[in-house]
Amino acid sequence: MRYLLAVIFILLTITAQAHEEKGKPYALVIHGGAGTILKKNMTPQKERSIRAKMAEALRMGQAVLDRGGMATEAVVVTLKVLEDSPLFNAGRGAVFTHEGRNEMDASLMDGRDLNAGAVAGVTHVKNPITLAREVMVHSKHVMLAGSGAEEFASTRNIEMVDAGYFRTEKRWQQLQKALQKEKASIEAENQIAALGYDPEDPDQKFGTVGAAALDSHGNLAAGTSTGGMTNKRWNRIGDSPVIGAGTYADNNSCALSATGHGEYFIRAAVAHSICALMEYKGLTLQQAADEIIMKKLVKMGGEGGIVALDRDGNISMTFNTEGMYRGYVKGHSEPVIKIYKTED
Repeated sequence: MRYLLAVIFILLTITAQAHEEKGKPYALVIHGGAGTILKKNMTPQKERSIRAKMAEALRMGQAVLDRGGMATEAVVVTLKVLEDSPLFNAGRGAVFTHEGRNEMDASLMDGRDLNAGAVAGVTHVKNPITLAREVMVHSKHVMLAGSGAEEFASTRNIEMVDAGYFRTEKRWQQLQKALQKEKASIEAENQIAALGYDPEDPDQKFGTVGAAALDSHGNLAAGTSTGGMTNKRWNRIGDSPVIGAGTYADNNSCALSATGHGEYFIRAAVAHSICALMEYKGLTLQQAADEIIMKKLVKMGGEGGIVALDRDGNISMTFNTEGMYRGYVKGHSEPVIKIYKTED
C-alpha cells in the first residue's frame, strides 16, 4: 500500500509539474527594419499591408509557442513569413547589390546552450533562416558563406529557387536610382558608397527582419534575416549573420535581434553587449538596451534598433531612428504592432 501511495504521489507531482511547465508565460517580439519611417511617406494601403503581415508572422510563432514548441522553432516559423513577403528586405523582398544580384544573410541562436548557425551571401536559398538553423543543428560550424553555404544547403534538402524569385520591381528601381546618382555626381557616389544607403530616400530604412522568443520551457532564442543594403559592393556582409552583433541569445540574460547600419553594430558588438550588461552588471533589459542603442551607438554615429526579450518575458523595442517596424505577442493575447516613433 505504501509503495502504491508513493507511486501515486510521484505521478501526481510529475503531472502538476507538467501543467506548471506548460503554463509558464511565453512571448515573441519581431522587427521589420528601422530608419526614416514617417507616416507622411506611408500610404494607408502599404501601412495596412505591413501591419497585417507582421501580425500574421506573430500569430504563426504564437501557435508554435502555444503548443509547447521551442523558442528556436518559433523564431524560424515567424521569420519565414517575413522572408516570403516582398514588403521586407529579406528573402523574397531582398534588395539588389551594385551588380544586380540578391545576396542574403541570416542567423539563429539558441539561448539554452549558445549554439548558433549563420549564412552569408546566399543567392538561391528561398528561406535563409531555415539554412541558418541547419548550420546550427547539423554542422560543426557557426557560419557558412556563398557557394559553400548553398552546397551545404543541397545536402540538407533546403528549398532552392532561381535567382529571379527574389526580383521585385520596387527593389530593382531602388538600385537604378542609386546607380543614377553615382553617375550624376562623384560626391553622391562617395556618400552612398560610404554610407551604404541613399540618405535622400524619404523611406530609407534598414530593412532587416528579426525575432526573439521565450518559450513555455523558459528558453530564449533569436534570429535575424536580411538582404543587406541597396547597391552594396564586394560581397559586403553586415551584422545580421554575425553572432554577437546582429543576433544573440542566452538564457542567463536575453535574446535579441538588431536592425540598422551593420558596420556600427559589428564594431559595437551590439547584441552581445546588451546581454553582457544584464549578466555581468545586473542591468535590466531596458537599461542595457538604452545604454547601447541610445548612448553608445548614437555617440558612434550609428543608427538602428533592437527587439529583445529577457527570461522573465520583459520586452524591449528600442531604436534611435524615426521609426521601426515592430510588434510583439504575449501568451494568448492579440498581436501588438507599431511602426512610428510617436506610437511609443
